[in-house]
Amino acid sequence: MMVSLIARRGMMTGTACGLLGATPASAMRMEGRRTPTIRIGVLTALSGDYTDPSGGGSVLAAQFAADDFVREHKPNFKVEVIAGDMQDKPEIGLSVARDWFDRDEVDMVTDMPNSAIALAVAGLAKERDKVAQIGAAASAITGKACTPNSMQLAYSTKTLGASVGSAVLRDGGDSWFFISADYAFGQALVEDTSLVVQTAGGTVLGNARFPFPGNGDFSSFLLQAQTSGAKVVALASAGADTTNAIKQAHEFGIGHGGQRLVSLLVLITNIHSLGLETAQGLVYSDPFYWDMNDATRAFSARFQPRWRDLKPTEDHAAVYAGALHYLKAVAAIGVDKAASGRAVMQQMKAMPTDDPLFGSGSVRADGQMLHDMYLWQVKSPAESQYPWDYCRKLATIPAAQAFASLSASACPLVRL
Repeated sequence: MMVSLIARRGMMTGTACGLLGATPASAMRMEGRRTPTIRIGVLTALSGDYTDPSGGGSVLAAQFAADDFVREHKPNFKVEVIAGDMQDKPEIGLSVARDWFDRDEVDMVTDMPNSAIALAVAGLAKERDKVAQIGAAASAITGKACTPNSMQLAYSTKTLGASVGSAVLRDGGDSWFFISADYAFGQALVEDTSLVVQTAGGTVLGNARFPFPGNGDFSSFLLQAQTSGAKVVALASAGADTTNAIKQAHEFGIGHGGQRLVSLLVLITNIHSLGLETAQGLVYSDPFYWDMNDATRAFSARFQPRWRDLKPTEDHAAVYAGALHYLKAVAAIGVDKAASGRAVMQQMKAMPTDDPLFGSGSVRADGQMLHDMYLWQVKSPAESQYPWDYCRKLATIPAAQAFASLSASACPLVRL
């Protein structure tokens, strides 16, 4: 079987194992070729704040999933992976997805680490009866904005807020001040974490919103947090914003003067950029860590030499796990039926998930991919024994506890 990676809209990824022409998949089918084609589009951050934690690494992860699926299952169809840059702009991300669906006959779009873009593409996938696998975390993706054609891969803002928020509350952090990215993800993370804090009897003293993308100076926001008197200063951000905010908070002395600095979303690339001297002690929740077991270490050893000498993040792991599950579902129902994204989603919900990075799990009726979550703490420099030995596991959070109950979901599909 042939697996190819194609560049689209001028985006070269450096991971191509065969650059093909621009013949749409539908035309290839109509030309009567013996082997049909399934095409996966990775809509990601090939530039901008999310380049390290997603970007070309997500394209590589999708390619690995396609390669592994073809090698292990020997399907009667080809798989092609193409890449596009969302540029952190909803209108651009939506335009790329529309071109893929309408011109290039892409069957499934994955990654989309920007929640605003993900929500827009999910709606388009429903219109075109395609599949959207979403790496972004806004809880609306599997809540009020859920669709029968979309799913959320790694976690939601509710998951992050509940897991990290509960751990900090148990340690006495009962008053909070948020510094948040002013777009769908940041505000959803604030809302969902605030609910956890207030339900436990804590208080929220403020929320300073910084512009996204393009913010570099957090001094005024950190000053507001310091003067609030909150025990917890919580960052509701991602990518380079998180790295920059933590560095500047360290310079302000937050975390050393009675206030605790918490980042609600931390990735291995943030820790690597910060260094252990600055990042030590941070507690965060994640379903994936490169050094968790033999399977994650093997994937990371394969990944790192081909993506900027970086270890994979949960975003890369989620793209791999989601693409693998999608291809298994296509094989189960056949390529002809898989022309309907809704039909493939129904199959993905009907069959268990099983991959080497997230382990066993399922896709729920609202489109949430379920798997265990883990609570991690960043080590001190003295505790680190080898390169990238950054974290220790504090707790395993079973999927049933990590994800909000389906009965509380605002997803209209749940009520059908």
